[in-house]
Amino acid sequence: MVQIKYKLILINTVLWCLILLSCGKETEEHAAEKHEHEDNEIVLTEAQYKNAGVALGKLKERSMSGVIKVNGVFDVPPQNLVTISLPYAGIIKQTILLQGMEVKKGQVIAVLEHPDFIQLQQDYLDNKSKLDYLQLEVNRQQELQKENVNSAKVFQKAQAEYESLKAIVSGLKEKLSMININTEQLFKNGISKQVKVTAPINGFITKVNVNIGKLINPNEVICEIVDIGHLHVELTVFEKDVANLKVGQKVRFFVNNETMERKAFVYLIGKEIGPDRTVRVHCHLDKEDKSMLPGMYLTAYVETNQKQSKVLPSSALVGSGNKNYVFISKGKEKESYAFEKVEVSIGIVEDNFTEVILPPTVDQQSDFVLVGAYDLWSALQVDTEEGHSH
Repeated sequence: MVQIKYKLILINTVLWCLILLSCGKETEEHAAEKHEHEDNEIVLTEAQYKNAGVALGKLKERSMSGVIKVNGVFDVPPQNLVTISLPYAGIIKQTILLQGMEVKKGQVIAVLEHPDFIQLQQDYLDNKSKLDYLQLEVNRQQELQKENVNSAKVFQKAQAEYESLKAIVSGLKEKLSMININTEQLFKNGISKQVKVTAPINGFITKVNVNIGKLINPNEVICEIVDIGHLHVELTVFEKDVANLKVGQKVRFFVNNETMERKAFVYLIGKEIGPDRTVRVHCHLDKEDKSMLPGMYLTAYVETNQKQSKVLPSSALVGSGNKNYVFISKGKEKESYAFEKVEVSIGIVEDNFTEVILPPTVDQQSDFVLVGAYDLWSALQVDTEEGHSH
């Protein structure tokens, strides 16, 4: 009997231990769940609620564009990029060229000297004088022929010599114009040993390849001038996305990780696929921006198909890393307001609205915090840190 009694006591003791362990485990799990739940909730007093300026609202239906994310650069059309050179050699005697300098059309940017410049002017003046004499001779022979004093052969010879020399003089005049020498001024001012190089467009100096005393060979680049008044965006679009592009589509882009959004529209779509399986897409800016420079990299979003989406103002979302959250009102109880933080997925972002994809457990008709979400986020972070420290 004694042995049976001890066995019963032992069994009861083991059972009570198991029950206590089980209850302890359930309590720990419940506490963990409660703590996790509290980490996602924030309660504000009446005063805190008013100070945060919380405003609530519903999800809205809005027509949003599908987007293609691409990379690109700022560029200028060929007519806005000018390479300055001369068809003749010359020595740089004066120059004001500095990279980044703004120049105006017609402004002298360099002065060159070379004996060939003198020779060209001399040849022109010499041949022009001969041409004037031959003009008189042709007129004289024509009058003599009318009076049958000379033969037609003599007149034709004079006419041929005149036409030949006229071609030479015309050619010399064009050559002089290529180095900015006006032949009308040449007769008035005489031969000059210097040639002035002027800016053909308004713009900025982007490259300088000369210095005082340097010999510039024929067609060697002196400098480059860019007119940034008509910058455009050149996008690189992958082959798979080209079918979704159309002329006139809106483009939103950001430069050098800036937060400022700029806008453009698709103007031309390239018709050739490059070796890297991409197509060039030319876009015009909605508004000219002289702070941008050719060659700057950018990230762009091309708006494609329109679709109806559930959206919230972008200010209603807060995030950490790659995660995005919204706050949902849990209602008012006595003098306090409760809010729950809910992780959501996001879609299209457009005009300060963000497409929101809610978890299936969240009621689509919930009241969302539209204003004051960041304040709630900050307060929740503080509460969480204090809770963990305890």
